Amino acid sequence: MGIKGKIANLYLVVVFIILYAPIFYLMYYSFNSGGAMHDFEGFTLEWYEEVFADTRLLIIVLNTFVIALLSAAISTILGVIGALAINQVKRRQVKQTLLTLNNVLIVSPDVIIGASFLILFTIIGIKLGFISVLLSHIAFSVPIVVLMVLPKLQEMSSTLIDAARDLGASRWDVLTKVVLPYITPGIFAGFFMALTYSLDDFAVTFFVTGNGFSTLSVEIYSRARQGISLSVNALSSLLFLFTIALVIGYYFINQRNSRPKGVEVRK
Repeated sequence: MGIKGKIANLYLVVVFIILYAPIFYLMYYSFNSGGAMHDFEGFTLEWYEEVFADTRLLIIVLNTFVIALLSAAISTILGVIGALAINQVKRRQVKQTLLTLNNVLIVSPDVIIGASFLILFTIIGIKLGFISVLLSHIAFSVPIVVLMVLPKLQEMSSTLIDAARDLGASRWDVLTKVVLPYITPGIFAGFFMALTYSLDDFAVTFFVTGNGFSTLSVEIYSRARQGISLSVNALSSLLFLFTIALVIGYYFINQRNSRPKGVEVRK
């Protein structure tokens, strides 16, 4: 390995230490019986027991996962439809315009997006709560799904579709037996990305929550403002571990779906 390779590896190690050291520090003290973020006195699961004994918190956890799963599923469907529509556009200028509009919610600051949704829901009369949070999460997740699916569509050879049509396949058969199987890795990637973004989102959700409805990110923020409590550490650690599990699950699914598969079209 050359000097450049060693420098690159050292750089990666430093970056990962900077990123993960605070998280592991937080997780380490979630087991501290001393109740503080210093002077580790002994190992305990008290703070995790406190999290699971909090009925209100468990309801918030349920709300968070329902929102995440629903928004990810709906945004995946809409994103796939959007990617298919954009891919069918022949004029390059029109396609670039659509892609630019799709990317607006991705590059815009979360505070601006949250404030915009707050104003919109207030004007049209949607009460802040479950529906407003769900609609907001769907809105900022759809562009992510489009960006995950569109590259798979663009790399798919048109000869696959032509061959299917020559064999007598209808448009529905082409879509369900050729196109969708080919872009499945992109669909899974979009779903998991949307799910992760929904679970982690704070800024947009903070603006559109109300009527006693809350999510984990907003709840953690509220508890952290009230003072240091290691139950916040325990809750954050559980959320981090769940996110890691999602990433690992997506990796194995992606590995399985990336294996070469033959495309079969029946008349």
